Amino acid sequence: MFDKSQLMRGTLEGCILKIISLKITYGYEIMVSLRNYGFSEIKEGTIYPLLIRLEKKNLIFGKFQPSPLGPSRKYYIITKKGREELKSFEIYWNNVSSIVKKILCLEGE
Repeated sequence: MFDKSQLMRGTLEGCILKIISLKITYGYEIMVSLRNYGFSEIKEGTIYPLLIRLEKKNLIFGKFQPSPLGPSRKYYIITKKGREELKSFEIYWNNVSSIVKKILCLEGE
């Protein structure tokens, strides 16, 4: 059986960086965005460890801000290093996805 977890983690990290690069946002909102774009199986338990990992790598940083609907939320902001990583991810992803698409379109001889 194909193990999706490794591929998914790297892909999600790049997608999360992209979402955060567009606006300051928080974990639940990131999860909703990913679901809206088609990652329908994403759960909060998947997102928060990735956010922690990205934060430890100094690609994003979080700060607590008051929420209009209850307790403070941790909002995430992309760092300069995160923007550089996102650019590298986009280049790599476009290259790899193009190659994989060519291979998957092959027909037997």
